[in-house]
Amino acid sequence: MVTAIITVFVIGYLAIAFEYQLHINKAAAALLTGTICWSLYALNVTLLAPTPPAWFVEFCQAQRIDPTKLHYLVDGQLLHVTAEIAQILFFLMGAMTIVELVDAHEGFALITDRIQTKSVRKLLWITTWLSFFFSAVLDNLTTTIVMVSLMRKLVSEKELRRLLIGAIVVAANAGGAWTVIGDVTTTMLWIKNKVGTIEVMKVIFLPSVVCLLVPLIGMSYVIRGSLGERPTSHHSIDKNIAAWHQKLFLALGLLGLLFVPIFKTITHLPPFMGMMLSLSVLWFVSEITSKTMDEATRSSTGVLWVLKRIDMSSILFFLGILLAVGSLASIGILADFAAYLDATVGNRSIVAIIIGLVSAIVDNVPLVAAGIEMYEMPMNDPFWLLLAYCAGTGGSCLIIGSAAGVAAMGLENISFIWYLRKIGPWALLGYVAGIAVYFLQTSFFGLG
Repeated sequence: MVTAIITVFVIGYLAIAFEYQLHINKAAAALLTGTICWSLYALNVTLLAPTPPAWFVEFCQAQRIDPTKLHYLVDGQLLHVTAEIAQILFFLMGAMTIVELVDAHEGFALITDRIQTKSVRKLLWITTWLSFFFSAVLDNLTTTIVMVSLMRKLVSEKELRRLLIGAIVVAANAGGAWTVIGDVTTTMLWIKNKVGTIEVMKVIFLPSVVCLLVPLIGMSYVIRGSLGERPTSHHSIDKNIAAWHQKLFLALGLLGLLFVPIFKTITHLPPFMGMMLSLSVLWFVSEITSKTMDEATRSSTGVLWVLKRIDMSSILFFLGILLAVGSLASIGILADFAAYLDATVGNRSIVAIIIGLVSAIVDNVPLVAAGIEMYEMPMNDPFWLLLAYCAGTGGSCLIIGSAAGVAAMGLENISFIWYLRKIGPWALLGYVAGIAVYFLQTSFFGLG
């Protein structure tokens, strides 16, 4: 039955990869894959589910519930996975709403109007380095959402815009890897006391820079020419936005996104709580400032109008693919794979590199979680630092391998095969180059 579940996952993965050839929306394929995987698991729970742990048995006894494997599957695994997925989805919806709210008030025009270059290469370098450093402070997912919105305002030609967004995905993942708040896997290692804040920045920064710089130099020879006319506004209603409205909502939007990691550090609550707080503040301000607008402008800038523009198919795609990966993790397939790598390969540096590459296929979170549980090395061991880099940047090799890539895939309708041909080879080259720099640091400077 494990073989059947893996087969369903592979078929679903291929359906997502060949979305445009099959003419089936990737959200439908992801949802079908996730629900079937869990259903097969539930129908064979006595064979597949592990023995319920002591904490679950004690919980059931306190609730006077029989601690069967089926109860553990539902209450101990599925609800836990769903809770983790819900955090990601709420975070994504909050970030998307904030970005759309700033966009509705034409706040991003204050930035795009200052990028006057007509050179595609200059725009490539400007946007990728902005993404690199934004991602380190915010996170790769939020950064990608913001930058996709900016690209839509700067670039009208679809193919060119997708190339730039593909480079932004690579930049956002590279930038998120070298801080403990920039990428969820680095955050996991930090929370579990495997890496320190300063050590990650000191050791991973230069490999992350090279991870972006190498594909950036290569893509500079592919992306040529000059920009045409900027896209016209996609709003269907003429709006009379005052300059102070633009400045206010741009400032509040950026500060709200920057506030999320600060909120998490102070309160230790999940990041989606900070995102919801930021969204509620912008919503509150929007309700107040709407009284200063005419009726047409008010109706096209309010949060209720903005919510209608949120791409729910992307949200459902996230839900389906994370459910599917969660089923593999719950059955123990991913943990077994990590153990197999450790036993077969032996060299843990190579294990970390392989985990990074595998994270381009399946979610890096359960892979890193499995690695954390497998090894007992001390804090800031070279393995943990290399794993932080590999898990954070390896997902760039495929568009489905990172939250940033999945967001770009949904927002810009980038196909799996297109990204594999146009961006994947450059991302892989940067990934390998960054690893080489990591080992050079270790050999010559004792870093790592």
